[in-house]
Amino acid sequence: MYGVIDCDNCYVSCERVFRPDLKDKPVVVLSNNDGCVVARSNEAKRMGIKAGTPYYQLADLFPNQKIAVFSSNYELYGEMTGRVMDIIRKEAPAYFRYSIDECFVHLDGMQHIDLKAWGENLHKRIKTGVGMPVSIGIAPNKTLAKMASHFAKKYQGYRHCCLIDSEEKRVKALKLYPIEEVWGIGRRYAARLDAQGVKTAYDFSLHHESWVRSVFNNVVILRTWRELNGEDCVPDEVMASKKSICTSRSFNGMIEDLDSLRTQVSNYAARCAEKLRRQSTVASIVSVFIHTNPFREDLAQYSNYQEKRLITPSNSTITIVKAACDVLTQIYREGYRYKKAGVIVMGIGPNSPIQQDLFDINAEQFERMRRLDAVIDRINKTNGSETIVLGSQQYTQKNGIGKADVFANAIKHDFKSKNPTTRWSDIITLK
Repeated sequence: MYGVIDCDNCYVSCERVFRPDLKDKPVVVLSNNDGCVVARSNEAKRMGIKAGTPYYQLADLFPNQKIAVFSSNYELYGEMTGRVMDIIRKEAPAYFRYSIDECFVHLDGMQHIDLKAWGENLHKRIKTGVGMPVSIGIAPNKTLAKMASHFAKKYQGYRHCCLIDSEEKRVKALKLYPIEEVWGIGRRYAARLDAQGVKTAYDFSLHHESWVRSVFNNVVILRTWRELNGEDCVPDEVMASKKSICTSRSFNGMIEDLDSLRTQVSNYAARCAEKLRRQSTVASIVSVFIHTNPFREDLAQYSNYQEKRLITPSNSTITIVKAACDVLTQIYREGYRYKKAGVIVMGIGPNSPIQQDLFDINAEQFERMRRLDAVIDRINKTNGSETIVLGSQQYTQKNGIGKADVFANAIKHDFKSKNPTTRWSDIITLK
């Protein structure tokens, strides 16, 4: 059996942990640069607030409505969901994280345990220990478990845990589940299925395997069909593997000079390096892209992308940032106003063993950089992210920004909450 544990309205729930006054009130979280709504509380959904609604339209669309608005606070969300995963790790025989707010668990060896009660108790532990509500789905395979977690989230009668453990429950769930909601069926395939008269997961499951092969010729779709029919055939590595990591942002305004652009790219590269270390991997390719604002037809347009292969695969911040800056220097062109940049690291593999090159850094330098990254990660985790950064990550005074807030001009976040779990300066004080 497999389980799927999914944090309910994750970003909103993280904000509510430290704002209990917002319980049962409409809350939204905005995208980078406070652009549009990316997360909504159930109350906000019932009001009719749609995902993707631009922030500036909220006042006009919902006049005289009190809506709590937050800028994205990924430091807080990462910390809170990490605590959720720590509890799950202790309660399940094996688990792997699928996204920031969701993980799969293997429930092998728990055949003699009441899994429904286990799931309900796990929800209570997480809610009591962290303050985050979760929905849990349990089924014989991953696709059905994802479906079960949807029902657990949607219907209160399941008490936060839905168990599909019989043929009768499987068929009933398939009949109630729209085809476009099925894990592994994207929007494009859902449209094709709808044109074939397939409206629900049950309709799809009734087709013959030969029909699925002839119509789609796609291994992912075939696996989904098999799992809907009760087989267990989606391997763990399909979900666990990550072929690339990308960090990118649209700027708050536009950037013309290379120094300012280099600062942004350095920050993105540093984030990629941190993510590599967090999942114990290294990358062998560092790529950078930049482009102007395509919606400003009155301005000259330019975009470019280029990559650099590392002699020795690395997750060192210094190495990744240097490579990204080298690429940026090659693709940057004067006379353009840039709106967005990004860094992508590829060729990702495990961080041990690493075959070093004779003409690259020696073993002593490699070990020194590894220890340096470990110390910086530990300090930033204790005192708050970006407490220590590289010199290339710091904005210059001509941009009106000092060292205290490295990312002040990178992202607009007028409604950002504090980080009481990761920064001493934001620790909660009781009156």
